[in-house]
Amino acid sequence: MYVMAFAGPNPLFGGLKSTISMFGRSSHTWIEGEGMLHSLNFNKDSDGSWTISYNNRHVQTETLKLEKKRKKPSFLPALEGDSPAILSAYLLNLIKYTITVVISLLDITNCLQLRFGDVNKHISNTKVFEHSGKFYSISENHMPQEIDIFTLETLGNWDVNGAWNQPFTSHPKKAPGTGELVMMGFDAQKPYFELGVISNLVCRYNVIIDFPVVIDINRLIGGGPMTRKDMPGFELCLAMVMQIPYSGLKLNQVVYFTFSIVSRMVVMWACKAHGSVIPRPDLGLNKYEWFSRGYMHMNSVEDNGDSMTQDEIVFSRAHEWTLNMKTTEVKERNLTGIEFSMEFPMINENFISRKNKIGYAQVVDSIASSSSGRAKYGGLAKLYFEEPENGLSWELNKLIKVEYHSFPENTFCSGATFVPKVGGLEEDDGWIITFVHNENTNMSQASYFTTINQCLCRLLYYCRVLQICLTLFLQVYIVDTKNISSEPVAKITLPGRVPYGFHGAFMSVSSQLED
Repeated sequence: MYVMAFAGPNPLFGGLKSTISMFGRSSHTWIEGEGMLHSLNFNKDSDGSWTISYNNRHVQTETLKLEKKRKKPSFLPALEGDSPAILSAYLLNLIKYTITVVISLLDITNCLQLRFGDVNKHISNTKVFEHSGKFYSISENHMPQEIDIFTLETLGNWDVNGAWNQPFTSHPKKAPGTGELVMMGFDAQKPYFELGVISNLVCRYNVIIDFPVVIDINRLIGGGPMTRKDMPGFELCLAMVMQIPYSGLKLNQVVYFTFSIVSRMVVMWACKAHGSVIPRPDLGLNKYEWFSRGYMHMNSVEDNGDSMTQDEIVFSRAHEWTLNMKTTEVKERNLTGIEFSMEFPMINENFISRKNKIGYAQVVDSIASSSSGRAKYGGLAKLYFEEPENGLSWELNKLIKVEYHSFPENTFCSGATFVPKVGGLEEDDGWIITFVHNENTNMSQASYFTTINQCLCRLLYYCRVLQICLTLFLQVYIVDTKNISSEPVAKITLPGRVPYGFHGAFMSVSSQLED
């Protein structure tokens, strides 16, 4: 059985909330919203035919269950807004203060009690991942929730057998061949950052990107912003950490690099933007207008980005850093120019921790994004890291070769993920699968895009899928393709719309788990 799983925000009570009080305003940011999982299951029957089924369900975190029980939004937004409003929301979410009078002794006892016990909700809306045959949903602000991949039921929090009590990154990395997992977590209180490896990792280095953005509660109490760029010169530090099997880490085994500030959302190798770590307007500015300007196309910006204006603040591009481990020298360059903005990069995960030749990304439709004030992805890109654009030499052209697949007008994708071909030897042996939404028809589809020539067995597989889907009134297209710029090899129409979200994952499920 194979599962395409996709996580995204789907607010429980409809829409993100905001508050207005004597303390000012506070609001949720675009990365918040209760996590909902969507799964597309491909199950091979005993007679060789395939059955496709779709399922969705909210991740049942403790905070979601609390609000469902109360039947109303309960957590006050505590991430964005006026400093007094954020601070008051922080305290009101965490604790309540009551006075208990003990009449017999005429004594007044002040009792500090937990209200919710958490500053923010556990949203679990970013990604689904697998480790050791179990499946988890995750976001950056809490530990993972274990998921029954067949029913999407939530089984509980995963604290790595009691060894982890920090927030858990939504982008853990698995070592090819060994299955060992590398994760990290950061928090506003000590320890501020922790790196964890479940079993010993065979690779030599972990890359930790240290942004000059500091979360400071004391600054918030003083009326300033909770997050601010504090490093002089706004430089960015990057540490390369060598993994030493079972013997810990010594200070002289950490090599530091420093280079210009960047907004790095997800690493493929890297994607570069010019805004904040969580792009959003300053307090008091209109969010719609700010994002509309930020998604405008870069028509006349120099390749080094020095002349960046507000009108292209969230225009992101693939960017490369070359780090010299001996001299700590850093060389950097933009890889994809200013023709397209792209985000949510991905690679063939069978080639994680190796020198990659090829990567993929979702392509931003700058016009649609600017018009709506939110990111919309109108295509896919295939990046050739070792091939120059237009077949020119590197001396004549510093940009890399990129191939694009454009969706029909007003059709946008979410959760694109690379599916490696079983037995494939090259990085582009496989397919890209993504949820696609046509805003003209309000139809959602799961679409496949091939990155290599199709073989006869794959064509026969899709013929079986077509037979099954016709009985389920689903729509499938079969196209023999040779490259990513061609038509999809299949389209599966879903019974309802899948909201835009973040990351997708394609996973094989053991037959033992099915039993």
